[in-house]
Amino acid sequence: MSFIEAKEVYYRYPQAEKDALCGVDLTVEKGEYVAVIGHNGSGKSTLARLLNGLLQPTKGEIFVDGISAADKKTLFELRKRVGVVFQNPDNQLVASIVEDDVAFGPENIGVPRKEIGERIDFALSAVGMQEYRKSMASRLSGGQKQRVAIAGVLAIRPEVLILDESTAMLDPRGRREVTDVVKKLNRENGMTVLAVTHYMDEVCEADRVLVLSDGKIVMSGTPAEIFSREEELEKYELDVPVPARIAAMLRAGGMEIGRIYTKEELGDELCRLLPKI
Repeated sequence: MSFIEAKEVYYRYPQAEKDALCGVDLTVEKGEYVAVIGHNGSGKSTLARLLNGLLQPTKGEIFVDGISAADKKTLFELRKRVGVVFQNPDNQLVASIVEDDVAFGPENIGVPRKEIGERIDFALSAVGMQEYRKSMASRLSGGQKQRVAIAGVLAIRPEVLILDESTAMLDPRGRREVTDVVKKLNRENGMTVLAVTHYMDEVCEADRVLVLSDGKIVMSGTPAEIFSREEELEKYELDVPVPARIAAMLRAGGMEIGRIYTKEELGDELCRLLPKI
């Protein structure tokens, strides 16, 4: 069994006329970084909430490390393994002082007081917020607040980090801060990451991309594989990253530039081509 596995999962919200998810099959391996994209109403956030047990499937099964996400009896164990960071950091911060906010999760799952201090140190160090330990959370920037929200999740020591549009309310700098932290946790700590996002530059950081449309997974592959199917993405109301569009325009203008998807690749290609211009 894969680390995360969903089998024929359906979900319908109360009073809704149709299913939000329709027969989703999904596997995620331990340590994998998966981006989930799709148009509004495609089922992205519903999937994230099902994986954490915030919702239970109408039909089908979900397992995380062998624990059922559809069984209310195992929710406590599930939520120790799966942490979710949501869109608005102000809605996640529960204490006025940063270290008290990070301590909230471990306290609620019964972690001994001495160990809570160690977990606060680890979590704030992981997100680069040690110097703000005694600061008032309300005075932090959006990116800093979101990093504290991530630290609060990390203090529980989850094995899976789910980001549900967690950079949507941040400016470009704040998004970069959060993305860098997530990459570090995945690459250096081996944390399994599922990132629900509509920012295509963030998608480029993932190992694999899932595209949802009308409650179904309609595309799956590496970022390069997904973004090479531009016409199909347009059908699902999605676009390629900005550097890819710039490269396409340069190719249309006669420049010999390959298919690229990140600003770093675009910079390298332009430096290579500059002597030829």
